[in-house]
Amino acid sequence: MLPQVTATRYVTPLKEGGSLPGIVEASDEGTYVMKFRGAGQGLKVLVAEVLVGALARAIGVPVPDLAVITLDERIAKYEADEEVQDLLSASVGTNLGVDFLPGSLGYDGSQPPSADLAERIVWLDALTANVDRTWSNPNLLVWHGRTYAIDHGAALYFHHSWPSRPPSAERFAAQPFDASRHVLRDVAGDISARHDELRDLLTGARVTSALADVPDEWLEPTDELPDATAVRTAYRALLDARLDSTSWVPGRAAA
Repeated sequence: MLPQVTATRYVTPLKEGGSLPGIVEASDEGTYVMKFRGAGQGLKVLVAEVLVGALARAIGVPVPDLAVITLDERIAKYEADEEVQDLLSASVGTNLGVDFLPGSLGYDGSQPPSADLAERIVWLDALTANVDRTWSNPNLLVWHGRTYAIDHGAALYFHHSWPSRPPSAERFAAQPFDASRHVLRDVAGDISARHDELRDLLTGARVTSALADVPDEWLEPTDELPDATAVRTAYRALLDARLDSTSWVPGRAAA
């Protein structure tokens, strides 16, 4: 399970994107980028961040540490910015904290990762259908010379159609991935040649562990998925089907 901490001070918003993440200090004396449950896309973005972050670590992709941060209503009460106060008030309870990497730089291509790491990142994005890693929005940080993958809220797009469109493992397994606009496409080599190796790292136990990191209360039930256990089972079925397919692997023929 992810560490559980409490927000002690809201520091400043990060004026990036529509979700308005913010810097907070927490009870473990750490500093985090907080992703809010009350932001526009809601809890599913937090679920994607946790799941994809865990899968990234399992295949050797550096990602910042994550934590579940409880936000008290008193912090919202003393925030002067009305927009931020509304967001904080809508986010009382548990939120996602992403370890703040002080002094990190946004990826601009001047310090590219190794081809090995680039291939792992492109493969991960293809697996999770994450289209949000292009030159217009690299979602990579360079910290102490190491490349970190961040911001996975756009991955696992299928859950945004719940409950109007029930989950379909077959549809997700067959969904191709266009890597031509990926920010690391020119750094990575043959992604298809890495598929078997990287897929084998995502054992059933590791996928189960990744799913266990997601708090029950973030797994929103639907008519077809009546509780957190059913929602986890659906995610597992879709990920397993994707891993058993090659339709999505860049440069690899479907099987």
